[in-house]
Amino acid sequence: MVCPLKRAWGIRMKTGKRVKKGKEQKQKITLALIWKDLKRYKWLYLCFALPVVLWYVIFHYVPLYGIQIAFRDYKLTKGIWGSPFVGFENFLKFFQSIYFGRLIKNTLKISLLSLAIGFPVPIIFALLLNEVRNKPFQRTIQTVTYLPHFISTVVICGLLVNFSAKDGLFNIIMEFFGHQRSDLLMSNAAFLPIYLASNVWTSFGWDSIIYFSALAGVDQEQYEAAYVDGAGRFKRMLHITLPGIMPVIVIQLILKIGGLMSVGSEKILLLYSPITYETADVISTFVYRKGMLDYDYSYSTAVELFNSVINIALLVMANKLSRKVNETSLW
Repeated sequence: MVCPLKRAWGIRMKTGKRVKKGKEQKQKITLALIWKDLKRYKWLYLCFALPVVLWYVIFHYVPLYGIQIAFRDYKLTKGIWGSPFVGFENFLKFFQSIYFGRLIKNTLKISLLSLAIGFPVPIIFALLLNEVRNKPFQRTIQTVTYLPHFISTVVICGLLVNFSAKDGLFNIIMEFFGHQRSDLLMSNAAFLPIYLASNVWTSFGWDSIIYFSALAGVDQEQYEAAYVDGAGRFKRMLHITLPGIMPVIVIQLILKIGGLMSVGSEKILLLYSPITYETADVISTFVYRKGMLDYDYSYSTAVELFNSVINIALLVMANKLSRKVNETSLW
């Protein structure tokens, strides 16, 4: 007599093989259809795709030729090939620098906090606004939240500088609650909250667009069936809406992790000062100072190349982990 556990395990293994085989066949059929479509409309694809491919090659791949200055003692007067080859000297210089620890710590701290705070906000916003039945009100709220994305970073930073000054709005509010006035952007403790809050304010509405698009694709019949079974709004959101947009959430999370070390330098450069370097100085601002102010092109290129390699490694690891956990990945 066959043990029930062994029989169940055997059935499970066979089912798993069948599912895997079915997926492989589906992928082959999809690729065959794509190839057939490409052959049928090759001139149309060529007319539209060629300019895009050329643009990427000329402006994204050709400039990669300059990466080699990270391995040279680059001098403008000598050019790339005339500058002496120094190997990994610039990388070792960065690793042994007194700024290395601070830069890595600040970059990770700002990136992780931005991810932890800024990533869930557009998802929650999209889920909540999706439950609003008044369509004109829903569209108005969406439009209002999109607008900050289109405001120039320079304008936003100018507003933050004015509001954070001793006679600014933030200090007036703080004084009302019994706090002393101070220049907030000159404080290491206040810089990070101001930076993070402004980032969330400018980006959450725009970032929610992709989730609204995903919500439109959730099967409405599931909502009707859940309503008949007596499920309330929260349960429908938890068991139908959220699983329905989970693949999009996972893909967005992978992309965010892939850019974890790439903290935008524009806003920080406009807001920080030498007083707040201890908290606000990140890899991208350090690269700017070394490359554009100190004219140390080889060193700054080496630092940025190191940063890019870490980002690529994080992207690959996040994608591999996601594929193992829930079979959703970029490739």
